[in-house]
Amino acid sequence: MLARTLCAGLLAISGPGFSTAQAQSPRVPADAGIAPFSAHYVAEWKSISVGTSDLELKRDTEPGHYVYKWTISARGIFRLVYSEDVTQQSWFAVADEHVRPEKYLAQQGSSRVIFDFDWAAGHARGFSEEKPIDLVLKPGTQDLMSIQIEVMLGLKNGNLPNVFYIIDKDQIKDFNYAQEGSAVLRTAIGQFDTVIVSSRRTGNDRVLRMWFAPSLGYLPMQAERSRGGKLEFAMRIRSLRP
Repeated sequence: MLARTLCAGLLAISGPGFSTAQAQSPRVPADAGIAPFSAHYVAEWKSISVGTSDLELKRDTEPGHYVYKWTISARGIFRLVYSEDVTQQSWFAVADEHVRPEKYLAQQGSSRVIFDFDWAAGHARGFSEEKPIDLVLKPGTQDLMSIQIEVMLGLKNGNLPNVFYIIDKDQIKDFNYAQEGSAVLRTAIGQFDTVIVSSRRTGNDRVLRMWFAPSLGYLPMQAERSRGGKLEFAMRIRSLRP
């Protein structure tokens, strides 16, 4: 599915940000230390342009609360097969310098995944393509969108863990990752010093590498997924609006 391929470009990093105490009684600051933005990316699959994606982070109505939206569109000949856009949204708060997701929604045509985080009860409940979801939350569990902000905050605060957990459809999956150093990256919006982070699941030969720009609040500038050392997929920034 094209949506799964595109999502792999920026979503496959996750992590346990909260202790149990933080999950029960978080401190939500008025200024969470992250700035709203709107970024546009192009997606390439085996050097073929297959789509575009747009990320938008906005403040919600309460202080310290945010809405993060991702719209993915196929393009070219892929548009004939995948005619409907994919949209994903996460509603979350930032508490004690970590992301605390509250609700997640993903849609493509009539297909929908939606669930709420009940931190008091320690469960995530909702539906994945009409199948009921009731998952026991691990400390710091994220959704496919909120995890991006958690990684950005982890890099900014210098406390990125080695293992992350995210809800993907009807499962909680764990990922291992590591910082691989730094690199100067030339992009369509300029040249930036970046930090490289790799992510992989245990026993899986697929590796995701992402380039984050410290000068832009650790915004993701580029992502590449490889398998067996061969590049499969890339996503590269094309424009940015603060």
